[in-house]
Amino acid sequence: MRKVRVRFAPSPTGPLHIGGVRTALYNYLFAKKHDGDMLLRIEDTDSARFVPGAEDYIVEALNWLGIDIDEGIGAKTEGKYAPYRQSERKAIYRKYVDQLLAANLAYIAFDTPTELDAKRTEIANFQYDASTRGFMSNSLTLSSEEVQTRIEAGEQYVVRIKIEPNEDIKVQDLIRGEVVINSSIIDDKVLFKSSDELPTYHMANVVDDYLMEISHVIRGEEWLPSAPLHVLLYRYLGWTEVMPEFAHLPLLLKPDGNGKLSKRDGDRLGFPVFPLNWKDPKTGETSSGYREAGYFPEAVVNFLSLLGWNSGTEQEIFSMQELIDLFSLDRVSKSGAKFDYEKGKWFNHKYLQNKDNDEIADIYQRILVQKDIVEDSAKVTKIVSLVKERANFVNELWGQSSFFFVAPTEYDAKTIQKRWKTETPTQLTELIEVLKDINDFTPENTEEIVKEWITSKEYNLGGIMNAFRLSVVGEPKGPHMFDIITVIGKDETIERIQRAINTINI
Repeated sequence: MRKVRVRFAPSPTGPLHIGGVRTALYNYLFAKKHDGDMLLRIEDTDSARFVPGAEDYIVEALNWLGIDIDEGIGAKTEGKYAPYRQSERKAIYRKYVDQLLAANLAYIAFDTPTELDAKRTEIANFQYDASTRGFMSNSLTLSSEEVQTRIEAGEQYVVRIKIEPNEDIKVQDLIRGEVVINSSIIDDKVLFKSSDELPTYHMANVVDDYLMEISHVIRGEEWLPSAPLHVLLYRYLGWTEVMPEFAHLPLLLKPDGNGKLSKRDGDRLGFPVFPLNWKDPKTGETSSGYREAGYFPEAVVNFLSLLGWNSGTEQEIFSMQELIDLFSLDRVSKSGAKFDYEKGKWFNHKYLQNKDNDEIADIYQRILVQKDIVEDSAKVTKIVSLVKERANFVNELWGQSSFFFVAPTEYDAKTIQKRWKTETPTQLTELIEVLKDINDFTPENTEEIVKEWITSKEYNLGGIMNAFRLSVVGEPKGPHMFDIITVIGKDETIERIQRAINTINI
């Protein structure tokens, strides 16, 4: 059996899209399931689209998500197939380009961009292929002497693959089964450019996958039309026997409407489409990320794993190890998956509830410090335990618990109108005296004493408790009242009630 080796090979042309994150995740799960290796390779042959900082962003995003790289960029040990940036592998590719030229399976073309544009204007749906290359400026129509002269004169050229027409090229896909594409619809793709001495994606991709002994190429559906070209390259280079198996993943689709998920969808509907915040080095524009929006990496991984794959069970919450144990490509869907960002919030809520209160409190403490609030960690942990059920994100805890730290100075007008009666100040003044006499200020004991007092006075329980909450919290929200006053303490509770009595007028 061939050792499983997969690669994630993004281009450093900007931030890593959440669809790319899912591709990396599926590669990782597949590799770990089969005790294999995952490589990170940077495909930076398109120098014109290179964006500074993009490579570091990719590495940081994968690290945050817990997608550990065994080999390549960002790995603890780079690996024996270094370098892993294609721009640093120039010398390697030329050998294989020359091999194709020598075998008459590729040719040199001198056509300029202006000449190509003219042909596109002249010929509808122009494609550089067997039907058109015979009247273009290339080594198939020029003498070898003229070709050599033009190269020696420094004239720029490209090397194109030579594809013969009317052949059905078969691609065996692990998700889609056999895919057949006729060679007549494939143009003679550029494999190499003399302008920067670099191969294009297609050539570099195949050569690197071969040299790095990649066993499975798991990538997005958008690369499926290129798969026949890659199959031909493996054949032309004599590597058919070691060609990797292909799996083309379904697209992530817009939450509404049709089409592929884009940054505009996130901007329009208010959710991130990148794992981390990204600041465009050219425009200075910042795009939001899942990390900074308050998502846990485990929740993002769990959410993404189920967009296009199912476990075959009713289970929805999975650890990374559980995903590894269950993952298989035969359970990956052929059709696109709608990006349900509300479900992403649900996953984060579930992880928030399941996390240890101390861990959540540590994160919440950082938010409190930004608000100039310094509190005992035990108190913050207790508050977290009382309010986290109401939150999807840690940064929502402030809205659910601010009254624990800051006494209200204003009171909800609707509650005053509905709950604050003429007799309320007198009743709350009596409540203060009851609270003063309580020594054991635990929730259970305080509740029992207060309710006995209400019953003995034949007061309305709901009326007292609503006014009590309004005085302490400022509005009709929050956990159990006796849990709240235990946390803030007897003196603070009494002070808040007295302030409400003095402030609220009806």
